[in-house]
Amino acid sequence: MKKAGIIGGSGFIGSYITKTFLNHGYQVKVSATNISREDKYEHLMVLAHADNLYISELDVTDKATLKEFVGDCDVVIHCGTPFILDVQDPQTQLFDPTIKGTINFLEVVNSTPSIEKVVLVASVAAYNTNFPLPAGGKTSTDTFSETDTPFISEGSHPYAQAKFMANQTVEKFIENNPDLSFEITSVSPVGVMGKSLSKREDSTSTGLQYLFKNKMAPNPFVQMLYDTNAEMALVDVKDVAEAVYKAATLFGLHGKNYLLSSESYAVSDISLMLNNQPPKNQGKLIYENQLAERELGMHFQPIESTLNEYSK
Repeated sequence: MKKAGIIGGSGFIGSYITKTFLNHGYQVKVSATNISREDKYEHLMVLAHADNLYISELDVTDKATLKEFVGDCDVVIHCGTPFILDVQDPQTQLFDPTIKGTINFLEVVNSTPSIEKVVLVASVAAYNTNFPLPAGGKTSTDTFSETDTPFISEGSHPYAQAKFMANQTVEKFIENNPDLSFEITSVSPVGVMGKSLSKREDSTSTGLQYLFKNKMAPNPFVQMLYDTNAEMALVDVKDVAEAVYKAATLFGLHGKNYLLSSESYAVSDISLMLNNQPPKNQGKLIYENQLAERELGMHFQPIESTLNEYSK
């Protein structure tokens, strides 16, 4: 039985990744920043095949504990970078854990002989830090794919900038280490939607759905989305987990970074669908997903069904 280490495996996306690997017969080790906080991971203990699940305390800034965590893993998934929109101190809350954490992670996995595959859950921000607004020089109807030049702006949200820089760190690491003994593949989901597997109330992704459903704006960023009726590309959290599993178990994908996206809808239509009402406009495929469909064998769920499911 192979073992998968999932950093961030109890979060919104990470929980579905954990579930997917358990369902495919893996032993799964999930990181916890504080193992005494059972409320952070208790929802994982009732999953099918949870007898093959292990919870390990991990501080990603501590190389020694990180090395111990990945030491016996065949596959390592990193989806543990912070997702914070209402940020107070970008340097300590976002840039340090995201960028320095990625550097530490790459150094440690590079010295771990058992590892065959590494998958990093990046972000659409690796391609466009202006998301959900268009990249510089593009309009809201222009499509975007993996072949487009990545765009970063100092005016973008700090979370997006941190994810962009972390992805650049990964690309530079791959370029500087041409003879790695394992493959690194990244996936870059757009706005991730769906029902949470946990009852935690600290998830930004599920919190954003709650805000859209109830038309609430607790900060300027969310208010801007309403004011502009921004079109957001969305993807089902279960599809993200499936793409991660496929990226981890298919070989020949070294150095690739796949955009994961279903349709784009205006925020007003997203609010309607979250309340189980039909959208007024038809969805558009702005962030192209053909590469993930072709090379990962993905079939992306229509986002209307995802949002309707959330409303139940």
